[in-house]
Amino acid sequence: MEQSIKQENNWAKGKIAFITGATSGFGAALTRRIIAAGGKVIATGRREERLDELVEELGSGQLLTRTLDLTDTDKIEECIKTLPSDFADIDILFNNAGLALGLGGADAANLSDWDTMIDTNVRALVHVTRHVLEIMVKNNRGDIINMGSVAGTYPYVGGNVYGATKAFVHQFSLNLRADLLGKNIRVTNIEPGMCETEFSLVRFKGDKSAADNVYKGMKPLSADDIALTVESVLKLPAHININTLEIMPVQQAFAGFAVNRD
Repeated sequence: MEQSIKQENNWAKGKIAFITGATSGFGAALTRRIIAAGGKVIATGRREERLDELVEELGSGQLLTRTLDLTDTDKIEECIKTLPSDFADIDILFNNAGLALGLGGADAANLSDWDTMIDTNVRALVHVTRHVLEIMVKNNRGDIINMGSVAGTYPYVGGNVYGATKAFVHQFSLNLRADLLGKNIRVTNIEPGMCETEFSLVRFKGDKSAADNVYKGMKPLSADDIALTVESVLKLPAHININTLEIMPVQQAFAGFAVNRD
């Protein structure tokens, strides 16, 4: 029993993870869990000062940071192809970076917000995946964890392009599984409901009052709840693949149909 507990605590030993959006929320939480479990992390994000804070907290032995704007696809390729040898053989890809901007109707939405969501949630995700897959296929091992959303399945007013990008992530994840059949590479799409991170603050462009109001009177999921869920998926025996995992707080459920009776 003691031996199995020890192995459980070191579940990430010998693993190398590439994490996008590691400067906050789910990405930072999973970075901490993987390093605590003996693994190495390549933590990427736009905010260099946040990456520096991670190094101060976790040290540089198991952590490599890279400042990376995912909308620059040339930089994505350069980042992955120039990794030092002791971080080059990526075992885990956590496609975490993504965002929602605005909550207005499609007829009044800001087109640049739509472009940013598509560039980050879709275009960047597929570029990162494509480059990391070369490593995983060569080594015939790996785990790809994509961050989807319940918004990719259940529409809501103002969800328009954000929900559409997460529907893409859902289908892309399933199609990856089809393409990778016969290879020892697992693919999972995690689809959370309401989580209290910087997500709503970004959506409302820094309006903290509007962001706080999203979670008023209820207990949402936390960043570490999602990191724990990802950890649970990664710790499963190698022959088990979780295709899609939908997770919501107890105080969130499904809305009824909207009907205009005017």
